[in-house]
Amino acid sequence: MTAMNQSSLGTDGHRFGVLFVFGAGVLWSTVGLGIRLIEDAVVWQILLYRSVSLSLLLYVFIRLRSGESPFAQIRRTGFPAVIAGLSLVAAYSGGIYAIQATSVANAMLLFATAPFMAAVLGWIVLRELVRLATWVAIAVAIAGIAIMVADKSGGVALTGSLAALGSAFGFAVFTVALRWGKSGEMLPSVFLSGLFGIIVTSGICLYLELSLVLSFRDGGIAMGMGVFQVGAGLILYTLGSRSLPAAELALLSLAEVLLGPLWVWLFIGETATLNTLTGGAVLLAAIAGNALSGKRRKPPPITSP
Repeated sequence: MTAMNQSSLGTDGHRFGVLFVFGAGVLWSTVGLGIRLIEDAVVWQILLYRSVSLSLLLYVFIRLRSGESPFAQIRRTGFPAVIAGLSLVAAYSGGIYAIQATSVANAMLLFATAPFMAAVLGWIVLRELVRLATWVAIAVAIAGIAIMVADKSGGVALTGSLAALGSAFGFAVFTVALRWGKSGEMLPSVFLSGLFGIIVTSGICLYLELSLVLSFRDGGIAMGMGVFQVGAGLILYTLGSRSLPAAELALLSLAEVLLGPLWVWLFIGETATLNTLTGGAVLLAAIAGNALSGKRRKPPPITSP
Protein backbone atom coordinates (compact mmCIF):
# COMPACT_ATOMS: atom_id res chain seq x y z
CA MET A 1 0.00 0.00 0.00
CA THR A 2 2.83 2.36 0.89
CA ALA A 3 4.56 1.72 -2.45
CA MET A 4 1.29 2.36 -4.27
CA ASN A 5 0.78 5.62 -2.40
CA GLN A 6 4.31 6.75 -3.19
CA SER A 7 3.82 5.86 -6.85
CA SER A 8 0.55 7.81 -6.93
CA LEU A 9 2.19 10.81 -5.29
CA GLY A 10 5.05 10.63 -7.77
CA THR A 11 2.65 10.52 -10.70
CA ASP A 12 0.62 13.42 -9.35
CA GLY A 13 3.80 15.40 -8.67
CA HIS A 14 5.01 14.84 -12.22
CA ARG A 15 1.61 15.79 -13.66
CA PHE A 16 1.44 19.02 -11.68
CA GLY A 17 5.08 19.72 -12.52
CA VAL A 18 4.31 19.50 -16.23
CA LEU A 19 1.25 21.74 -15.85
CA PHE A 20 3.12 24.34 -13.79
CA VAL A 21 6.17 24.52 -16.06
CA PHE A 22 4.03 24.59 -19.21
CA GLY A 23 1.91 27.32 -17.59
CA ALA A 24 5.09 29.29 -16.90
CA GLY A 25 6.04 29.00 -20.56
CA VAL A 26 2.59 30.21 -21.64
CA LEU A 27 2.84 33.27 -19.36
CA TRP A 28 6.36 34.09 -20.55
CA SER A 29 5.28 33.74 -24.16
CA THR A 30 2.92 36.73 -23.85
CA VAL A 31 5.77 39.21 -23.27
CA GLY A 32 5.98 40.08 -26.97
CA LEU A 33 2.26 40.80 -27.18
CA GLY A 34 2.40 42.90 -24.01
CA ILE A 35 5.21 45.07 -25.37
CA ARG A 36 3.45 45.42 -28.72
CA LEU A 37 0.32 46.72 -26.93
CA ILE A 38 2.29 49.51 -25.23
CA GLU A 39 1.79 52.76 -27.13
CA ASP A 40 4.37 55.33 -26.01
CA ALA A 41 6.69 54.01 -23.29
CA VAL A 42 10.29 53.14 -24.18
CA VAL A 43 12.39 50.28 -22.85
CA TRP A 44 13.59 52.06 -19.66
CA GLN A 45 10.10 53.19 -18.66
CA ILE A 46 8.64 49.73 -19.29
CA LEU A 47 11.37 48.04 -17.28
CA LEU A 48 10.97 50.50 -14.40
CA TYR A 49 7.26 49.79 -13.95
CA ARG A 50 7.73 46.07 -14.54
CA SER A 51 10.52 45.95 -11.94
CA VAL A 52 8.33 47.64 -9.31
CA SER A 53 5.48 45.13 -9.61
CA LEU A 54 7.86 42.16 -9.95
CA SER A 55 9.74 43.12 -6.77
CA LEU A 56 6.55 43.53 -4.73
CA LEU A 57 5.13 40.19 -5.88
CA LEU A 58 8.32 38.23 -5.23
CA TYR A 59 8.89 39.83 -1.83
CA VAL A 60 5.45 38.70 -0.67
CA PHE A 61 5.79 35.22 -2.20
CA ILE A 62 9.27 34.59 -0.75
CA ARG A 63 8.15 35.72 2.71
CA LEU A 64 5.08 33.48 2.63
CA ARG A 65 6.95 30.49 1.18
CA SER A 66 10.12 30.56 3.29
CA GLY A 67 9.08 32.55 6.35
CA GLU A 68 12.11 34.82 6.01
CA SER A 69 13.10 37.98 4.21
CA PRO A 70 14.52 37.61 0.69
CA PHE A 71 17.37 39.86 1.82
CA ALA A 72 18.47 37.15 4.27
CA GLN A 73 18.57 34.62 1.44
CA ILE A 74 20.50 37.05 -0.74
CA ARG A 75 23.09 37.59 2.02
CA ARG A 76 23.64 33.83 2.26
CA THR A 77 24.34 33.60 -1.47
CA GLY A 78 26.60 36.64 -1.39
CA PHE A 79 28.32 38.23 -4.38
CA PRO A 80 27.02 35.70 -6.95
CA ALA A 81 23.47 36.92 -6.16
CA VAL A 82 24.55 40.46 -7.06
CA ILE A 83 26.04 39.28 -10.36
CA ALA A 84 22.88 37.27 -11.07
CA GLY A 85 20.64 40.25 -10.31
CA LEU A 86 22.61 42.68 -12.48
CA SER A 87 22.78 40.20 -15.36
CA LEU A 88 19.00 39.91 -15.33
CA VAL A 89 18.63 43.69 -15.58
CA ALA A 90 20.81 43.59 -18.70
CA ALA A 91 18.86 40.61 -20.04
CA TYR A 92 15.49 42.29 -19.47
CA SER A 93 16.68 45.54 -21.07
CA GLY A 94 18.00 43.79 -24.16
CA GLY A 95 14.88 41.64 -24.36
CA ILE A 96 12.44 44.56 -24.32
CA TYR A 97 14.49 46.56 -26.83
CA ALA A 98 14.80 43.53 -29.11
CA ILE A 99 11.04 43.00 -29.21
CA GLN A 100 10.50 46.70 -29.95
CA ALA A 101 13.13 46.66 -32.71
CA THR A 102 12.56 43.34 -34.49
CA SER A 103 9.82 40.75 -34.89
CA VAL A 104 8.62 38.85 -31.84
CA ALA A 105 9.41 35.55 -33.57
CA ASN A 106 12.98 36.62 -34.27
CA ALA A 107 13.54 37.89 -30.73
CA MET A 108 11.94 34.91 -28.96
CA LEU A 109 13.88 32.38 -31.00
CA LEU A 110 17.17 34.15 -30.30
CA PHE A 111 16.34 34.27 -26.59
CA ALA A 112 16.25 30.46 -26.74
CA THR A 113 20.01 30.34 -27.30
CA ALA A 114 20.58 31.14 -23.60
CA PRO A 115 21.03 27.50 -22.47
CA PHE A 116 23.80 26.98 -25.03
CA MET A 117 25.55 30.18 -23.94
CA ALA A 118 25.22 29.03 -20.33
CA ALA A 119 26.83 25.69 -21.22
CA VAL A 120 29.84 27.44 -22.78
CA LEU A 121 30.13 29.95 -19.91
CA GLY A 122 29.90 27.15 -17.36
CA TRP A 123 32.68 25.34 -19.20
CA ILE A 124 34.90 28.45 -19.22
CA VAL A 125 34.17 29.85 -15.76
CA LEU A 126 33.22 26.84 -13.65
CA ARG A 127 35.07 24.12 -15.59
CA GLU A 128 31.81 22.20 -16.04
CA LEU A 129 31.95 19.42 -18.59
CA VAL A 130 29.91 19.90 -21.76
CA ARG A 131 28.58 16.79 -23.49
CA LEU A 132 29.57 16.13 -27.10
CA ALA A 133 25.88 16.20 -28.05
CA THR A 134 25.63 19.72 -26.61
CA TRP A 135 28.62 20.91 -28.66
CA VAL A 136 26.96 19.52 -31.78
CA ALA A 137 23.69 21.24 -30.81
CA ILE A 138 25.56 24.53 -30.31
CA ALA A 139 27.06 24.26 -33.79
CA VAL A 140 23.62 23.58 -35.28
CA ALA A 141 22.16 26.49 -33.28
CA ILE A 142 24.84 28.84 -34.65
CA ALA A 143 23.90 27.78 -38.17
CA GLY A 144 20.25 28.53 -37.37
CA ILE A 145 21.16 31.97 -36.01
CA ALA A 146 23.18 32.72 -39.15
CA ILE A 147 20.16 31.92 -41.30
CA MET A 148 17.91 34.10 -39.13
CA VAL A 149 20.09 37.23 -39.34
CA ALA A 150 21.15 36.77 -42.99
CA ASP A 151 18.34 39.00 -44.26
CA LYS A 152 18.99 41.70 -41.66
CA SER A 153 21.99 43.41 -43.19
CA GLY A 154 21.61 46.66 -41.30
CA GLY A 155 19.36 49.06 -39.46
CA VAL A 156 17.05 48.54 -36.53
CA ALA A 157 16.23 44.89 -37.26
CA LEU A 158 19.88 43.84 -37.03
CA THR A 159 20.33 45.88 -33.85
CA GLY A 160 17.26 44.16 -32.41
CA SER A 161 18.70 40.74 -33.24
CA LEU A 162 21.99 41.63 -31.55
CA ALA A 163 20.06 42.90 -28.52
CA ALA A 164 18.17 39.59 -28.36
CA LEU A 165 21.46 37.68 -28.37
CA GLY A 166 22.74 40.07 -25.69
CA SER A 167 19.63 39.32 -23.66
CA ALA A 168 20.26 35.58 -24.02
CA PHE A 169 23.83 36.15 -22.83
CA GLY A 170 22.47 37.98 -19.77
CA PHE A 171 20.26 35.01 -18.92
CA ALA A 172 23.27 32.72 -19.40
CA VAL A 173 25.33 34.79 -16.94
CA PHE A 174 22.41 34.60 -14.50
CA THR A 175 22.39 30.80 -14.74
CA VAL A 176 26.14 30.48 -14.25
CA ALA A 177 26.10 32.94 -11.33
CA LEU A 178 23.50 30.79 -9.55
CA ARG A 179 25.66 27.70 -10.05
CA TRP A 180 28.74 29.61 -8.89
CA GLY A 181 26.93 30.64 -5.71
CA LYS A 182 25.60 27.08 -5.34
CA SER A 183 22.13 28.57 -4.92
CA GLY A 184 19.17 26.23 -5.21
CA GLU A 185 16.79 29.20 -5.21
CA MET A 186 16.55 31.63 -8.10
CA LEU A 187 13.74 33.82 -6.76
CA PRO A 188 15.85 35.89 -4.30
CA SER A 189 18.23 36.83 -7.13
CA VAL A 190 15.29 37.70 -9.39
CA PHE A 191 13.87 39.83 -6.56
CA LEU A 192 17.24 41.59 -6.33
CA SER A 193 17.19 42.16 -10.09
CA GLY A 194 13.89 43.98 -9.64
CA LEU A 195 15.46 46.32 -7.08
CA PHE A 196 18.47 46.90 -9.32
CA GLY A 197 16.08 47.49 -12.20
CA ILE A 198 14.22 50.20 -10.28
CA ILE A 199 17.47 51.99 -9.40
CA VAL A 200 19.10 51.70 -12.83
CA THR A 201 16.06 52.56 -14.93
CA SER A 202 15.03 55.46 -12.69
CA GLY A 203 18.51 56.94 -13.12
CA ILE A 204 18.45 56.41 -16.90
CA CYS A 205 14.97 57.94 -17.21
CA LEU A 206 16.06 61.02 -15.25
CA TYR A 207 19.28 61.33 -17.29
CA LEU A 208 17.41 61.04 -20.60
CA GLU A 209 14.63 63.32 -19.29
CA LEU A 210 12.02 60.62 -19.74
CA SER A 211 8.86 60.94 -17.70
CA LEU A 212 8.52 58.69 -14.68
CA VAL A 213 4.73 58.91 -15.05
CA LEU A 214 3.23 56.77 -17.81
CA SER A 215 -0.27 56.75 -19.23
CA PHE A 216 -2.76 54.52 -17.43
CA ARG A 217 -2.65 52.07 -20.37
CA ASP A 218 1.13 51.83 -20.68
CA GLY A 219 1.74 51.80 -16.92
CA GLY A 220 -0.93 49.17 -16.36
CA ILE A 221 0.41 46.88 -19.08
CA ALA A 222 4.01 47.24 -17.86
CA MET A 223 3.08 46.50 -14.23
CA GLY A 224 0.86 43.64 -15.34
CA MET A 225 3.83 42.16 -17.17
CA GLY A 226 5.84 42.22 -13.95
CA VAL A 227 3.11 40.40 -12.03
CA PHE A 228 1.63 37.96 -14.51
CA GLN A 229 4.27 37.38 -17.18
CA VAL A 230 7.56 37.40 -15.28
CA GLY A 231 6.59 37.00 -11.62
CA ALA A 232 3.79 34.45 -11.83
CA GLY A 233 5.72 32.56 -14.52
CA LEU A 234 8.75 32.27 -12.23
CA ILE A 235 6.61 31.10 -9.32
CA LEU A 236 4.98 28.38 -11.44
CA TYR A 237 8.37 27.31 -12.78
CA THR A 238 9.81 27.16 -9.27
CA LEU A 239 6.95 25.00 -8.04
CA GLY A 240 6.96 22.68 -11.04
CA SER A 241 10.61 22.29 -11.98
CA ARG A 242 11.65 20.30 -8.90
CA SER A 243 9.67 17.23 -9.98
CA LEU A 244 10.82 17.16 -13.62
CA PRO A 245 14.05 15.99 -15.27
CA ALA A 246 16.18 18.45 -17.23
CA ALA A 247 15.16 17.03 -20.63
CA GLU A 248 11.47 17.63 -19.94
CA LEU A 249 12.18 21.15 -18.69
CA ALA A 250 14.03 22.00 -21.89
CA LEU A 251 11.25 20.63 -24.09
CA LEU A 252 8.50 22.34 -22.10
CA SER A 253 10.40 25.62 -22.33
CA LEU A 254 9.87 25.50 -26.09
CA ALA A 255 6.24 26.46 -25.41
CA GLU A 256 7.44 30.00 -24.71
CA VAL A 257 9.32 30.22 -28.00
CA LEU A 258 6.56 28.67 -30.12
CA LEU A 259 3.61 30.50 -28.56
CA GLY A 260 5.21 33.98 -28.47
CA PRO A 261 4.96 34.55 -32.25
CA LEU A 262 1.52 32.90 -32.28
CA TRP A 263 -0.03 35.49 -29.93
CA VAL A 264 1.16 38.50 -31.96
CA TRP A 265 0.00 36.84 -35.17
CA LEU A 266 -3.46 36.09 -33.75
CA PHE A 267 -4.05 39.46 -32.08
CA ILE A 268 -2.17 42.01 -34.20
CA GLY A 269 -1.34 40.14 -37.42
CA GLU A 270 2.46 40.25 -37.06
CA THR A 271 4.29 37.70 -39.19
CA ALA A 272 7.90 36.54 -39.49
CA THR A 273 10.26 36.40 -42.45
CA LEU A 274 11.17 33.15 -44.21
CA ASN A 275 14.71 33.39 -42.87
CA THR A 276 13.43 33.72 -39.31
CA LEU A 277 11.15 30.71 -39.68
CA THR A 278 13.82 28.56 -41.39
CA GLY A 279 16.61 29.47 -38.99
CA GLY A 280 14.21 29.19 -36.07
CA ALA A 281 13.28 25.64 -37.09
CA VAL A 282 16.98 24.71 -37.14
CA LEU A 283 17.48 26.32 -33.72
CA LEU A 284 14.48 24.54 -32.20
CA ALA A 285 15.71 21.24 -33.62
CA ALA A 286 19.06 21.84 -31.88
CA ILE A 287 17.35 22.57 -28.56
CA ALA A 288 15.05 19.56 -28.78
CA GLY A 289 17.86 17.26 -29.90
CA ASN A 290 20.08 18.35 -27.03
CA ALA A 291 17.25 17.83 -24.54
CA LEU A 292 16.36 14.37 -25.82
CA SER A 293 20.00 13.27 -25.79
CA GLY A 294 20.53 14.44 -22.21
CA LYS A 295 20.82 11.94 -19.39
CA ARG A 296 20.91 14.31 -16.41
CA ARG A 297 17.93 13.98 -14.12
CA LYS A 298 18.56 17.01 -11.90
CA PRO A 299 16.83 20.13 -13.27
CA PRO A 300 19.23 22.99 -14.03
CA PRO A 301 18.55 26.58 -12.93
CA ILE A 302 16.18 28.62 -15.05
CA THR A 303 17.64 30.22 -18.15
CA SER A 304 14.79 32.55 -19.27
CA PRO A 305 11.76 34.23 -17.83
